[in-house]
Amino acid sequence: MKYLDEYRDPVLARRLVAEIRATATRPWSIMEVCGGQTHTIVRQGIDELLPVRMVHGPGCPVCVTPVEMIDRALAIAARPEVIFTSFGDMLRVPGSSGDLLSLKARGADVRVVYSPLDAVALARAEPDRQVVFFAVGFETTAPANAMAVLRAAAEHLTNFSMLVSHVLVPPAITAIMESSGVDAFLAAGHVCAVMGWREYEPLARRYRVPIVVTGFEPLDLLEGILMAVRQLEEGRHEVENQYVRAVRRDGNLPAQQAVGRVFRISDRVWRGIGAIPLSGLELSEEFADFDATTRFGVGGVTAREDPRCIAGEVLRGTAVPTDCPAYGTLCTPRNPLGAPMVSAEGTCAAFHNAGRTR
Repeated sequence: MKYLDEYRDPVLARRLVAEIRATATRPWSIMEVCGGQTHTIVRQGIDELLPVRMVHGPGCPVCVTPVEMIDRALAIAARPEVIFTSFGDMLRVPGSSGDLLSLKARGADVRVVYSPLDAVALARAEPDRQVVFFAVGFETTAPANAMAVLRAAAEHLTNFSMLVSHVLVPPAITAIMESSGVDAFLAAGHVCAVMGWREYEPLARRYRVPIVVTGFEPLDLLEGILMAVRQLEEGRHEVENQYVRAVRRDGNLPAQQAVGRVFRISDRVWRGIGAIPLSGLELSEEFADFDATTRFGVGGVTAREDPRCIAGEVLRGTAVPTDCPAYGTLCTPRNPLGAPMVSAEGTCAAFHNAGRTR
């Protein structure tokens, strides 16, 4: 397939691995900040080939959606007047009292959509029902969600709302830099396709840590790792762009403008990690009427993590899934204790799918 197979070339991959081995003089710690990158690294065994330590970060927005937000979704979806819509990857994420798929099996009207605009169309077609879209994601999905709100507002759809659980990557990287010994970061290419990489430049300077914007295929990741290792060996701490076919420094300005109008930056709780200041998005005052949390009065819902789950340590990169006593036994993709085992981008799922054992 054009523009895909060439980024999986085994000959080039071996050359990049050899160059990384020849360049690295110490076992540098490099964190990838994207669950899709984690799955490629683990599935292809890249982390087992290199003389550097790959640290798997909180790169899955589904995984970091807090339990209390899942419980709010369950409370809203259980209401008979509600059609609750979501991307499919949220349906089996456990809250404190089950998940959306189990609620659907008990009769709730929970539907998978492929775009937030599908939820808007549903609200238009079902004027007597309340249609709620579960807006989860990094900056990558925020523009489409913003466009859905703008469309609903333009059409005066008073039966459409969003349960917003957006998180932002740079504040999470900042929190990790403050508390860990990671030497370099691979930034998520899809996030930077929207936001660019200007936000990362002061972080690289302040913490003296290289940041490389990287794609998702094996050669993308190997080249990104090589670029990070070269910076570390040369004592540089800059933002570099490996993902030149998709990312520009300024990102996508129209998308940023839509996000900036519909949302505002807020504090956000990350599952297993806790509150990170100014690390999330919520609906702006102009569009507050579309806030499902307020409309359905679920703002007071709180919840606690399952004490058997070490998802927080996995998401912070201080542990790997096989460190967890429940991994592969009490916690499996069929019966997950935490989101990283069931999410399509979760680190625990990546390890389990690749057959990693203790």
